[in-house]
Amino acid sequence: MAKRQNVNKMMAQVQQMQEQMRLAQEELAKETVSASAGGGAVKATMTGGMELVSVEIDPEVVDPEDVEMLQDMVMAAVNEAMNSSQELANKKLGGVTGGLGDLGLNLPGM
Repeated sequence: MAKRQNVNKMMAQVQQMQEQMRLAQEELAKETVSASAGGGAVKATMTGGMELVSVEIDPEVVDPEDVEMLQDMVMAAVNEAMNSSQELANKKLGGVTGGLGDLGLNLPGM
């Protein structure tokens, strides 16, 4: 009987965690992070859900004739924004998944 109660308790905790994860992911989709490269010449903005929402290029700073440099700066800004987005997600979702150890679960990637 105690084993059944433990399973029921664990299932209730998993369902609660799933709801918390859903809410955290909704919040992440609304938050944004930005990163820049080339001294602010290129700026990339992403959501916490890792969706690129804008790339801004300052025409006064960037030489349109130097396409390679512009491409490198865009790539650097987007990569930095992705890293910031992932850090934000880890921070938000880490609080939700942190309770898995209490359940005796070992889920890879969490």
